[in-house]
Amino acid sequence: MKRLAPRRKAKVIFYTYPSCTSCRKTKEWLNRHGIPYEERHIFRDPPSPEELKEMFRLTTEGTDELLSKRSQAFKSLDIDIENLRFTELLELLHREPRLLRRPIITYGDHLIVGYDREALEVLLALA
Repeated sequence: MKRLAPRRKAKVIFYTYPSCTSCRKTKEWLNRHGIPYEERHIFRDPPSPEELKEMFRLTTEGTDELLSKRSQAFKSLDIDIENLRFTELLELLHREPRLLRRPIITYGDHLIVGYDREALEVLLALA
């Protein structure tokens, strides 16, 4: 009989910015529930284009879910995001992570954007 290797649990990656209120609430929730995570300062260690591509794959609302379109940073862009090729968008977001909503949590095939207590409860059940 062939023996199966045990499945590795996915790593929780938490993209955050310390002065962001939603980020602080999310971090407090993760710590209170004992969920281990890798914390990444979204400006000092932004998601790579490949990581961003994976995030977009996991969205249900596409760019609206990840982009902070109401932010001053986004409004000050002199670029029509809708006309960018996908690879150009990924590069832009890697260079300008302030255009991303925060926090972002990835866990395997799961994505949480913003402080979403309901989604965090699902994460707790999975982690």
